[in-house]
Parts: sequence; C-alpha cells; structure tokens
Amino acid sequence: MISLIQRPEPSRAWSLATPLLAVLVTMIAGGIMFAALGKNPVEAIKVIFYDPILGEFAFYYRGQLLVKAAPLILIAIGLSLGFRAGIWNIGAEGQYIIGAVVGAGLGLAFFPLDAWWIYPLMVFGGALGGFLWAMIPGVLRVAFNTNEILVSLLLVYVAENILASMSTGLLQNPDGQGFPGSRNFRDFPAAYNPELIAGTGMHWGVVAAFIAVIFAYIVLARHILGFQIRLTGEAPRAARFAGVNPTRLVLLCFGISGALAGMAGLFEVSGPAGQISIDFNVGYGFTAIIVAFLGRLHPIGILLAGLLMALTYIGGEAAQAQLGLPAAAIQAFQGMLLFFLLAGDVLTNYRIRFGRAEAA
Repeated sequence: MISLIQRPEPSRAWSLATPLLAVLVTMIAGGIMFAALGKNPVEAIKVIFYDPILGEFAFYYRGQLLVKAAPLILIAIGLSLGFRAGIWNIGAEGQYIIGAVVGAGLGLAFFPLDAWWIYPLMVFGGALGGFLWAMIPGVLRVAFNTNEILVSLLLVYVAENILASMSTGLLQNPDGQGFPGSRNFRDFPAAYNPELIAGTGMHWGVVAAFIAVIFAYIVLARHILGFQIRLTGEAPRAARFAGVNPTRLVLLCFGISGALAGMAGLFEVSGPAGQISIDFNVGYGFTAIIVAFLGRLHPIGILLAGLLMALTYIGGEAAQAQLGLPAAAIQAFQGMLLFFLLAGDVLTNYRIRFGRAEAA
C-alpha cells in the first residue's frame, strides 16, 4: 500500500527540483501525446524547444520571445503577491481584457491627435481599468466574505462579452466597412507601442515587465509589505497577532495584480495585437497562473518561467505550422506543466511510504 506522510516541514530540495522535474516529465508526457496523434515526438519537442533558440530561423523567433513573455511576466508578478498571501485572484484574464479596452478607448478618443501625453494616459487607463475590475472580487470578499476564486473567474466571461460588444460597437473602426474591431494603432503613432530596438521584440511592455520583477523582489525582500504578505500566507493567525490588516492586504493584492494585468492588456493591444478585436484575449491571464507557480512565486523564478512559457507559445505555433499539430494539443502540453508541477508539490510537503496498512 502507498500512503503519504506529511513532512514536519517542506523539503527545500524537492521545492527547488520540482519545476525542473515538471518540465522534464511534461516533455515525456507531451511526446507520448504527440506520438498518439501520429507525429514524431522527438521532432515535435525539437521544434518547440530547440528550433526557436538555436534553429535555422532562431533570429526571428528570439525577437518574439520577449513579446510573448512580457505580458505573462507582468501578470504573473501581480498574481504571485496575492498567491503568497493566500489571496486567489483567478480572473487576471478579465482584468487584462478590461485594461486593454479602457486604455485603448482613451487613446482612440483622441484620434488622430499627435501628442506625447496620449500614450502615458493610455497606460494609466489600462492600469486603472484592471484595478477597478479586480476590486470587484476584492471588495466582495472583504465586505461579504464571498469566494474570490469564483467571483474573479466568472468576471472573465463578463469581460469577454464587454470586449465583443466594444469590438462591434463603441470602439469599432468607422472606416472598417462593418468588420468588427477598432482602428489599428499602427495608423495612430501617438497611441502605438513600437519596438524600441529593432529585431529584439523590446517594447514598453517588456520594460514594464522587468521593472515589475525588480519592484516585486525589493518589496518581498526589503519592505514591510513583503513581510506581511509572506507571514499572512504562511501563518494567518500569527499575522493577525502581528497587526496585519487582512482587509487592507486583500484589497492591496487585488489592486496590484489587477493594475499589472490591465497594463499588460494595454501594452499588448497597442503593440503586438494592434487593435481591439473579438478574439484579442489569448489566455495570457490563465497561462500566467502557470508561470507564477512554475516560478515558485519568486520574481526571478517568474522571469525565467515566463521566458520558458513564451518559448512553448512560439515553438507551439511553429509545431502547428510545420508538423500540423492541432492548437488544442499545444494548449494541453502547456497545461501539463501546471499539472505536473502541482503533482510534484505533493513531494515537497509529503513523503511516500510503501507498506501494508496498519490494522485497526
């Protein structure tokens, strides 16, 4: 019989090894899945992980790496602060959408004005939109003790309907001949998020992601807020005795994560995506949850995990084009990362015992 025995304290060795093991087991399980789909598993793994970095067209893919990683890192940093404190914001996808809608709407309201302050105003609008949308589950939790997981998740579908409505209504391009979608920001230089260094993929969203990593590291390592977040997550009762205000902490964590997700949406819509459209959201808010846990809720770990997950996006698109793999298989492959990471976490907190069950 196999049983799990709780460890007196979590294993540090397993905690560090689990992300690497999760990646390795995901490759193996993914290879089996690709083989079941009639594809060469070794070739599929090579296309996903090797070719974008060292392959023939690596120079192109490397530029896309930062483009894909930036929103994941920015959102995951915000989520990680709440997760560390036991505050579960699962609705970052909705905050990402609303931030994009509000920020883009502010910019398009000034079309075709050419003024330097338009883009900073859009960034502020994106952060504000995400912040206000995140405050809904935050306020409901502190005021009525509702489950923030359910509320934040359900609000994603409300945000998606708002996005569809805006794409075919208020923000629809008047010169678009009836097609859904806003004006393209490439035609509006004052509101466009350009590539700062040609060929690198570096834009203002990438800069914001790196700043967020540094900010989160300083807060968690050097600031009293970081101590309160860690203490609340590890020992809630001790946190209350230490004078931590749970209401303020809940609202603060929701606010920060919502603002960062909203900024990520604005940077994406004004740059790589180029416009508000019905299918603008691509799941970054949900994938960022995987990134946060794969990075062990640590800012540096999230930075590395974001780059790894971006690699699976880029490699997955290449595998779809070159090998004919379905998009659902790539999404399942990405989901395996979180599944095996959480499964591996069991070994961090429990040890396995083999033997017969004790008689009653």
